[in-house]
Amino acid sequence: MSGAGIESVKVGLLSVSDRASTGVYQDQGLPALEEWLRAALKNPITVVAKVIPDERALIESTLIEFVDVEHCALVLTTGGTGPAPRDTTPDATLAVAERVMEGFGERMRQISLRFVPTAILSRQTAVIRKSSLIVNLPGQPKSIRETLEGFRDTSGVAVEVGVFAAIPYCIDLIGGPYIETNDDIIKAFRPKSAIRPPQ
Repeated sequence: MSGAGIESVKVGLLSVSDRASTGVYQDQGLPALEEWLRAALKNPITVVAKVIPDERALIESTLIEFVDVEHCALVLTTGGTGPAPRDTTPDATLAVAERVMEGFGERMRQISLRFVPTAILSRQTAVIRKSSLIVNLPGQPKSIRETLEGFRDTSGVAVEVGVFAAIPYCIDLIGGPYIETNDDIIKAFRPKSAIRPPQ
């Protein structure tokens, strides 16, 4: 539930897929991603979403639009992060970046390697452009959830903490809205000095 006084957050969701963009199959990543965000965040969310083909120039222009025109505080992409010739999402992301946040890609691969050895082939990254954070995520809904949320053992104890735990404080530091999470899904980490009292 969204409480009074909690800032709204604008999020850009971008699915990069030749086949989904032409209707060969239904994109699964963006609906799963939006559903997860609405459950994980206490903030009201406005979503701007697009499904586009694996065209580097188009990916770059869409990321710029999401940040410079739509003013999304957070942009999450799915798809196009492998080594194949048309996997250019990380290249486009780096091209529009002002600063690179290498730790996100390192952590995402670390989580995914617990499940599949081919996670080492992923080129996922994260960058800052203006006061927005752009993060490349996997394409499969299960992998998206594991990457963002982490996972627990059979008794419910967290085995791995997902990358979203670090996103709210990162957005604080670059001048974005104060994002509050539902701790039963993902607990945002902030130093004590950066935690605001509950609204």
